Amino acid sequence: MVKTEVKLIGAWTSPYVMRARIALNLKELDYEFHEEKVGAKSELLLKSNPVHKKIPVLIHHEKPISESLVIVQYIDEVWTQGPGILPSDAYDRAIERFWAAYVDEKWFPAWRGIGLAKGEIAEQKINGAKEGLALLEEAFGKISKRKPFFGGDNIGFLDIAIGCFLGWVKVGELVHNVGLIDETDTPLLAGWAKRFVAHPAVKEVMPEAEDLLEFLRVNFMKPAPK
Repeated sequence: MVKTEVKLIGAWTSPYVMRARIALNLKELDYEFHEEKVGAKSELLLKSNPVHKKIPVLIHHEKPISESLVIVQYIDEVWTQGPGILPSDAYDRAIERFWAAYVDEKWFPAWRGIGLAKGEIAEQKINGAKEGLALLEEAFGKISKRKPFFGGDNIGFLDIAIGCFLGWVKVGELVHNVGLIDETDTPLLAGWAKRFVAHPAVKEVMPEAEDLLEFLRVNFMKPAPK
């Protein structure tokens, strides 16, 4: 690992924090991780991100950078060693940014909280996830150009933007006994997801779905009345 004066404020369960961690790993950068506690905001976080007061925050030479995709782009621009994260072609960069915005503004909000949802709300979230995945399946076929990742031969910007949610997608599958990313409906994404989570930059920071589910149970699920 390359020694750098880098700190990352985050939480192991956060897909947005995972984006920064994957980008740092791709560049083989050493960094100090500050884990935030559930339901609390540290003084370091409040000082570093006084506007949104949210994770992740990257601190480089005592200068804070907020917002996950901004952080990923910053990492790619500052540390040029290792694989490039954003495409070199301007049009390709624009397309990946478009789909990353779709993921954050449309797809994830449609199924956020799927692990806690029940009844009609759960059905709505499952349908929302599936509708978005159908679009992303088609996008992968076009953007990847028959290569292993959205970014081509290696993980890129859009891979990180989407792949960070795979653990929580799996939580939805476990809780509701449903296939969201599978060989039947989304065969291209199913293959991509396996390659993504197995990548060395990802596998050490991607939480197991069972651990995420236990996190939900401990922190957000009310015990059944006796």
